[in-house]
Amino acid sequence: MPATRPPAADSTPSAPPRRLDPDHFAHLLAVDREETLRRLGQLTADFVELVDATASSNDDDEHDPEGSTLAFERSQIDALVQQARHHLDEVEAAVTRIADGTYGVCESCGQPVPPERLEARPVARTCIGCART
Repeated sequence: MPATRPPAADSTPSAPPRRLDPDHFAHLLAVDREETLRRLGQLTADFVELVDATASSNDDDEHDPEGSTLAFERSQIDALVQQARHHLDEVEAAVTRIADGTYGVCESCGQPVPPERLEARPVARTCIGCART
């Protein structure tokens, strides 16, 4: 039986680039939006609960042993709320990019964003190379 040789490197056909399925990514973004809205609702409820619980407490944080802790908790929840709102803005921007046909195109270099990156981070605006710089 004759030995078979592997094909030469230059004769191996390259795999065609994976085409983005806009409906798939629109679904991922819709799920992401719902999860973020749920998280935002819970954070808002937590913030209101914390404010209500401290409404009758001593406002003098300097002399209240719990004061700085409560202020820190309010600040932390507020930061998480702002982060969730920013993420919602990113989701909406990605939905707009799907609608206008620019989804999956790096905003920095104009090259395609790999589908694997978009699977992991559907709101990604840049390719991995540009995200690193």
